[in-house]
Amino acid sequence: MRKLVAFASVKGSPGVTSSTLLTAAVWPASVDRGVRPIVIEADAAGGDLAARFSYSYTPGLLDLAASARLPQPEPLASTAQELPCGVRTVISPADTDQCTEAVRLVAGYRAAVLRGDPDYRDTVLVDTGQLSGESVPLVAAADELVVVSRGGADALAHVFTRREQLNELASSWTLAVVGGCPYPREEIAATLDVERIVFLPWDVRSAAVLCGRSLKPLRPRGFARRPLLTAAERLAAQLAGVAIPERPGLGGSLARLSAGRNPVAELVSGGSR
Repeated sequence: MRKLVAFASVKGSPGVTSSTLLTAAVWPASVDRGVRPIVIEADAAGGDLAARFSYSYTPGLLDLAASARLPQPEPLASTAQELPCGVRTVISPADTDQCTEAVRLVAGYRAAVLRGDPDYRDTVLVDTGQLSGESVPLVAAADELVVVSRGGADALAHVFTRREQLNELASSWTLAVVGGCPYPREEIAATLDVERIVFLPWDVRSAAVLCGRSLKPLRPRGFARRPLLTAAERLAAQLAGVAIPERPGLGGSLARLSAGRNPVAELVSGGSR
């Protein structure tokens, strides 16, 4: 059966949808028999991707919810569309009422529709948006949970206040910190009681692709490698349970740069990330 990975935030819009898409785009080809993962836009507050990429929201989440009522649900892939960034996605409408009901049906009425038959191997990444009453059952049913947050004290404070709920929903969850963060990994881990932390640095080019403002390839060819993609690959490998990819032939400062480290930022923040 499929593995389910839920992405959520505890407050605001720190980039859950873009982080989910990015993780799917760099998912290791060595797992799931090479089958690409499927992203489900299951934000009860309403979807963004239909407007972002000028796509129809059907087939999409509403079709998936309707299928969940059937004794023999339609294949999950039949409700997905492929975005320009190469990610198969179940798109939802922007209407809050429609999305709330659809998420409730998928999460509570027939959550098994996401896992499919025993021989299905493609991973499902679920974008649940901000953690809410409608999305809690969906998050609780997932095998992995990624909490997306900005790196400021105010954003991390909200994660701190919800840490008991997060620990109840998932035995082990990952914190994905988007953008700049002045705090070292060790301090965040000790304060929030979370072991797995990944920093997703700002990347204007990649963000433009994920937001539909650019049709350039997300993965550039050649030697150049963007720190955001490297960080996302490490997150995807960790969630997939495979060895973290290393870049052969690089050593010293080049190896550190390829892993997404910024020596100047580390010097300013006073610690290693």
